[in-house]
Amino acid sequence: MTVKNVENLLGEGVQGRYVLVRSDLNVPLDGDKITDDGRVRAALPTIKKLADAGAKVVVTAHLGRPKGEPDPKFSLAPVAKRLSELLGAEVPLAGDLVGDSAKAITAGLADGGVVLLENVRFDARETSKDAVDRSELAAELGALVPGGAFVSDGFGVVHRKQASVYEIASVLPAYAGGLVLAELDVLKKLTDDLARPYVVVLGGAKVSDKLGVIANLLTKVDRLLIGGGMAYTFLKAQGHEVGKSLLQEDQLDQVKGFLAEAEKRGVELVLPVDVLAATEFAADAAYDVVDAAAIPADRQGLDIGPRSRELFASKLADAATVFWNGPMGVFEFEAFSGGTRAVAEALVASEAFTVVGGGDSAAAVRQLGLPEDGFSHISTGGGASLEYLEGKTLPGVVAVSHSEEKN
Repeated sequence: MTVKNVENLLGEGVQGRYVLVRSDLNVPLDGDKITDDGRVRAALPTIKKLADAGAKVVVTAHLGRPKGEPDPKFSLAPVAKRLSELLGAEVPLAGDLVGDSAKAITAGLADGGVVLLENVRFDARETSKDAVDRSELAAELGALVPGGAFVSDGFGVVHRKQASVYEIASVLPAYAGGLVLAELDVLKKLTDDLARPYVVVLGGAKVSDKLGVIANLLTKVDRLLIGGGMAYTFLKAQGHEVGKSLLQEDQLDQVKGFLAEAEKRGVELVLPVDVLAATEFAADAAYDVVDAAAIPADRQGLDIGPRSRELFASKLADAATVFWNGPMGVFEFEAFSGGTRAVAEALVASEAFTVVGGGDSAAAVRQLGLPEDGFSHISTGGGASLEYLEGKTLPGVVAVSHSEEKN
């Protein structure tokens, strides 16, 4: 498939031309304060490059999961403020998506100016299962930027068949942004001509969130390390007591199948050997370090223990390629952040090609104060990364890949 990119667009000339950019600005908030601006900073290079070339840049993005109607707590106002600070120029926020405010603010946009449309998910058509609804919204977005082009730069949403991601590429000449291209380049390194040993570290809460990727990775990896809440379903599948730890009983047969498949394929599947077993799910909960095979019935595991941290670090030491997705414990609670920190520090110390797979893992790196340049790549799209590694087609990439025919 042929992909036109933002460099091609710049080569065609964008001075005075509208460019609609789909960014991923879905940042975590505490009230109206952004707690992690990583995605805003990641979106900046493409936006700035277009603005510096004289384009009229109209940015669309989502925040959270509003129910298809305006909701003040999901407004992109804090993002517009942060984007303005990073760009060093005001980025006004339209009061709506495709209504009177959006029409007025885009019509008055000067060359080199940047505006942000209000949360695209305030319109139910964005995520509608009806392609006609999505196409209608895409047409209205296209009408805001007459004679314009579309740049897909929100890697965190390219696995969604949504109006501002997929259908819009049929309305406007479409190009892949620098961020999307960089993400795809990294993911190809995890699937084509791998440097081995290839080690994957998976964590997070639920096995069910990663069924497809585990099944696919078992055919590719040399070693698979499992931590976080999902580890307790694996431990239970081995016949161990897990107390009140997070457990998906309905996934036990599936996990037993994974254990058998790993053994059959010679994949080393590594589970925690000890955990921090807490009395309750709380930041100040009392806890003891216990054997992972014998968690007390009245306790719940909230992090991997010190021996597990050493074990996981040793299993990463000889790796040539590492993909990590999902924390090892409840890293938001300082007392239970040690396991996640240990894995992250092992990756920083490694000489391997190391990829942090977005989502909570990327947030943990920043929250724990670790150097971002200590990793080969920190992804902006957890879900999209996992679906790519699962072998799924990404609709947003397919849409842009057909762009040369449409242009």
